[in-house]
Amino acid sequence: MSKSPVRAQAEGAARVVVRRDSAVGEQSPDGGRKTAKATEEAAPAGKPTTGESAAAKKTAAAKKSAAAKKSADTKKPASVGKKAPGKKAPAEKAPAEKTPGNKAASSKRVGSAAKKAASSRRVASAAKEASAPVRKAPAVKKAPAVKKAPAAKKVTVATKKATARIKGTAPARAVVHPPGGESRTALVRRARRINRELAEVYPYAHPELDFTNPFQLVVATVLSAQTTDLRVNQTTPALFARYPTPEDLAAANPEEVEEILRPCGFFRAKTKSVIGLSKALVEDFGGEVPGRLEDLVKLPGVGRKTAFVVLGNAFGRPGITVDTHFQRLVRRWQWTGETDPDKIEAAIGALFPKSDWTDLSHHVIWHGRRICHARKPACGACPVAPLCPAYGEGETDPEKAKKLLKYEKGGFPGQRLNPPQAYLDAGGKPAPPLGAG
Repeated sequence: MSKSPVRAQAEGAARVVVRRDSAVGEQSPDGGRKTAKATEEAAPAGKPTTGESAAAKKTAAAKKSAAAKKSADTKKPASVGKKAPGKKAPAEKAPAEKTPGNKAASSKRVGSAAKKAASSRRVASAAKEASAPVRKAPAVKKAPAVKKAPAAKKVTVATKKATARIKGTAPARAVVHPPGGESRTALVRRARRINRELAEVYPYAHPELDFTNPFQLVVATVLSAQTTDLRVNQTTPALFARYPTPEDLAAANPEEVEEILRPCGFFRAKTKSVIGLSKALVEDFGGEVPGRLEDLVKLPGVGRKTAFVVLGNAFGRPGITVDTHFQRLVRRWQWTGETDPDKIEAAIGALFPKSDWTDLSHHVIWHGRRICHARKPACGACPVAPLCPAYGEGETDPEKAKKLLKYEKGGFPGQRLNPPQAYLDAGGKPAPPLGAG
């Protein structure tokens, strides 16, 4: 352990005194040496010798410097906190080694200084921790959610384009929306099962207009608007007997044709239509009924409904006939919610294969005329009641429902004067001619 300068100086002075008090003695001015005893004898009584006075002076100087350092040490603790915690004052150890009291005071001062240094370190670290979130604040402002806004715009644009494509396509695949949470697959299965059930109930379903060629069928279909097929079948025999070809009807007197068609209702408008389509057949198609949809709809009084009746029953080309009965039943069965005939045709056509379209039209129309009536449907006698979402709108009692049946299901004659043989074999009765009974 290293000695302090004050202590080293005191020890040096003590050694000098010991030497001068030793038997060697001091050298006299004349070159001789004096012993300690001679020196004591030569020195006057009560006065110190030269060596003693020098030693005393050095000892007093050492005490003064020690006292000065003690007073300086008492002032230093106030400034210890200001210095760096790692540095210690070298003068703190000197006074601590002299007395036990000084050691205790020095240790207390060092402990308080260490505590203050530790507290200052804690304050500094707390300040750093407190300032850390403030420094990270700019990173929090840069939230990634704001940058996702352009992506939403892209999705909107894509949706608009997709909607534009849907609007430009045929409505066959776009207008089918299964109602009541029913999936499209379930709707298709239910619709096709209803058609199969109706095919078993009406195996002889056929067009209920009397005709022998496409010309008679197209004229009879135009006349069936706003009236029954039975009334048309009772009127057309006289018309075709007098005007059997398109050429004959095109050259007919309108007043004579009006008189024949009076029982059908709207006879003036219907006279204009049948004479006009006859002239168009003669002028544009050589007196023959065309077998294409785009050609048939060009004829006066012929729309898509009439065109599909002709194509399906005269040319064997599939088509859906959307008349009033068909519209009512497909909405009642919730096959579609559309009301426009063209949209209904497209929606129902998407549920069935094209080969079923013509027979499907017959099954639905026959069922609408005989059992599923507009005002009083016979729900209690309906063969497809378990598959019908509208069950209960009509009479559900089986006995009462049977009294609501019409045509051959109720024991009454059908609408055709000359029905197919299959209908007659199944128990159907031909309708009476106009004016009979």
